[in-house]
Amino acid sequence: MSHIFMTDKGKVRQHNEDSGAIIRNKSGQRLAIVADGMGGHRAGDVASSLTVEKLTELWTMVEEIKTADEAENWLKLNILKVNQYVFDYASTHSECEGMGTTIIGVISTENFSTIAHVGDSRCYLYNEDGFKQITEDHSLVNELVRMGQISKEDAEHHPRKNVVLRALGTDAQLDIDVMTIMFEEGDIIFICSDGLSNKVADQQMKEVLEKENTLEEKASILIETANINGGEDNITVVILEHEDGHQAGDVQ
Repeated sequence: MSHIFMTDKGKVRQHNEDSGAIIRNKSGQRLAIVADGMGGHRAGDVASSLTVEKLTELWTMVEEIKTADEAENWLKLNILKVNQYVFDYASTHSECEGMGTTIIGVISTENFSTIAHVGDSRCYLYNEDGFKQITEDHSLVNELVRMGQISKEDAEHHPRKNVVLRALGTDAQLDIDVMTIMFEEGDIIFICSDGLSNKVADQQMKEVLEKENTLEEKASILIETANINGGEDNITVVILEHEDGHQAGDVQ
């Protein structure tokens, strides 16, 4: 299995409020994380970095995940722990009041991957059936699309496109979407913050992922494309490729 993590502050933002990582537990299983922070006075990067740090700390203590139920329970339990930690931190640091972060966490094993999701960062699957988004944005415009009030085309240019309905750390309670999918040889899981998905069409993502380039080259091309198309937001990508006998290190 190969993997890459890459992040870029974009062309407009002064600092990067995205955080992410790919971490192994004691048996070598991977947890991939993308967190897109939000909040004034640079509090967004506090929320996202605390989230990644705490989940990293918890995952490195895990011996082995053997079943999908174990993976789903681990993600739900520990994301709730981290939510409480970030919420409490914001409550005791006035400069961080109201901060929060999206979160996508993916536990990837040889046979399956389990995805936990809050916010509007996205997870896609590329396999023999094609390329598709497998998470649902927790955003105002997506809710309007779901209710039939606006079209998907309208959503692309909606003035409140960036309004997120769920975020980690903003409330003591948190509703987390969790699912498990088959993850087989040749499959690719692609995770990104909205700084990428708002600037690169799904078809473009698919075309880059199916190229013969290295994972580092693919991630670089995707980030470069988002920057060429404006780069108004921070941009973070993770690529996990199920490929026997091939290992790649983390790149940041």
